[in-house]
Amino acid sequence: MQDSGIGRREFIRRMAASGLALKTLSNEAAGFRRAIRAVAFDAFPILDPRPVFALVEELYPERGVDLSNVWRARQFEYTWLRTMSRRYTDFWQVTDDALVFAAKAVKVELTPEKRARLMDAYLKLRYWPEAPAALRSLRKAGLRLAFLSNMTARMLEAGIRNSQLEGVFDYVLSADRVKAYKPDPRAYRMGLDAFGLKPGQILFAAFAGWDAAGAKSFGYPTFWVNRQNQPSEELGVTLDAIGGNLNDLVAFVTA
Repeated sequence: MQDSGIGRREFIRRMAASGLALKTLSNEAAGFRRAIRAVAFDAFPILDPRPVFALVEELYPERGVDLSNVWRARQFEYTWLRTMSRRYTDFWQVTDDALVFAAKAVKVELTPEKRARLMDAYLKLRYWPEAPAALRSLRKAGLRLAFLSNMTARMLEAGIRNSQLEGVFDYVLSADRVKAYKPDPRAYRMGLDAFGLKPGQILFAAFAGWDAAGAKSFGYPTFWVNRQNQPSEELGVTLDAIGGNLNDLVAFVTA
C-alpha cells in the first residue's frame, strides 16, 4: 500500500515503542464476547486521516499545526452544537464550516483552491496498514460489519473505494440517516436497526475517547482503537477494552 504519512515499518515501530497494548477493562468482557455477532466501526479506526493534516502543513508550513488543531476541534464541536440545537447539516458542510472558521482564527488566507484541496483530501482517505487483514479475520470469524459514522455516505463510500474494501461492510450508516450526530443515542441506534440485534450483540469500535464513552453509555460493548495513546475521557464510563490498532480488536473478539 501507499502511505501518505510515515511508512508501514515506521508506523509499526512507533506503535511498539508507545507501550500501548491490549487492555481488557470490563469484568463482563469474557461473557459478552461470546454474544457478539457484529462490529460497528467509526470511520477512523479503519480510514487513516493523517494525509488531510499532512496537506494542511504542506499548504501552511508556518501555521499548519495551529490550523489543524482548530479545524479538528471545531469540526466536532459543530456536530455536537448542531445536534443539540436541532440545526442539522451534514458532516461535509460541518467540516467546511470548521475549516473556514479555523483559517480566520489563526489568520491565514484560505484561497478557493486551498479550500477545495483540503476538503477533497477527505475523499482520498485510505486504510490504516493492518485494516484489510483485520477485517478479513473478523468476517472469517462470522461477524457482520458496518461503518457507523458521523461522516456522510459519500465520504465513507469514497474511503471504501480508495481502500478496495467493497463488499466487506454489510451496512454504511451515516448520521445523515437520523439527522443527529454521535454521541446522540439516535446515531448509535442505527446499528440496532440495521443489524436487527440487541446492543450487547454489537461491538462498537471507536477512534475517539468521547465516542467510545458515548457508545458504552448507549449500551454497546465498546473497544477503543486508541491509535494516539490518549488518556480515557473523564465521563464516568468504563470501557470494555482498549488497544492500539485493529489487530488488538481482532485478538479481543476472537480470544
